[in-house]
Amino acid sequence: MSSMKALVGTRIFDGTTWHEGKALLIDGGRVSQIIDREALPSGTISIDAAGFLMVPGFVDLQVNGGGSVMFNNQPDVEGVARICAAHAKFGTTALMVTLITDRPDVTAKAAQAGIAAWNDKVPGFLGLHFEGPHLSVARKGTHDPNLIRKMESGDLALLTASKADLPYILTTIAPESVSTEQVSALRQAGIIVSLGHTEAGFSVAKNYADAGASMVTHLFNAMSPLGHREPGLVGAAISNGKLDCGLIADGFHVDPAAMGIALRAKNGPGRIFLVTDAMSTIGTNDDGFELNGRRVYRNGGRLTLADGTLAGADIDMLSCIRFVHEKLQIPLEEALRMASTYPAQAIAASGKGELLPGFDADFVLLTPSLDIDSSWIGGEKIFDANTSGM
Repeated sequence: MSSMKALVGTRIFDGTTWHEGKALLIDGGRVSQIIDREALPSGTISIDAAGFLMVPGFVDLQVNGGGSVMFNNQPDVEGVARICAAHAKFGTTALMVTLITDRPDVTAKAAQAGIAAWNDKVPGFLGLHFEGPHLSVARKGTHDPNLIRKMESGDLALLTASKADLPYILTTIAPESVSTEQVSALRQAGIIVSLGHTEAGFSVAKNYADAGASMVTHLFNAMSPLGHREPGLVGAAISNGKLDCGLIADGFHVDPAAMGIALRAKNGPGRIFLVTDAMSTIGTNDDGFELNGRRVYRNGGRLTLADGTLAGADIDMLSCIRFVHEKLQIPLEEALRMASTYPAQAIAASGKGELLPGFDADFVLLTPSLDIDSSWIGGEKIFDANTSGM
């Protein structure tokens, strides 16, 4: 008996091309091929998806929380699972759970939680993003300045040891707190290094890109701005083709005009991709949460500390896609790539971000109006909007 199944009747976007009147054939949790319905192998289980758009599952490289859980507050496997499940409701099928600057013992617990979650095959868990603590106090954002510190040998050892048991580790660092030699060591260990929360200027950013940094965290936010004499990290991110850049498209962190300018100006092969920088409020009615002993308030789509400092984002990935598509007039295909193909490519996530033969069968079914119907990981439905009460 065949173990294969196929979704039929849907309009399929594979990451590059739309396929009309085709079927997505799934074998062993991976995409086998996109073929005519009439050509499906005998015994294939057919699932009717007529009227929906099938698109690659979204890949989010910066997720601090969701489902009332902040990873900082619950650095364990259950916390990881709840965060992943919360974002699956909005089409994210692979994410990097992010730890914001915290104490060394919390960082160590987070690393162990990530390893355990990977071993437990938590659906949607892709790896860990350590955003700090090796940042610049001058560009701290919502990070606790009392916990920001320079990278030491023990910190480097923890990250490199964790990478041996995890497929993907990303760390956001500031040149003020991490040397180019340490960046090179991180890259040699297979860790993705992103520049962020820094006053570093254009030439310093170039030096760090040459040393192995390959990304910039939440473009425009918590970094030296673009100036006509000192282009800053923003200028380096846009002009340097070695650097991929995350972008929070919620309309609060970056003005739409600035987003459009950056998208038009970005030099490749590096790309600008979408991140949510989401906090624990996603998928909940919570009015706020605690982070490092401070209250974060939720109001009108914004999350802020008491002094008004933005504290992460209150947005899901599907809403980010809608924002750049509708507000910036980005073609839907490109908006989808910014949420799937480009982030997957930024970390060289094999088999993610597209629906090509041999890739993981991670996809989302959307209505023509871009509302979610269901999310699938490895060819299995993990969220159904029709039965969830959403």
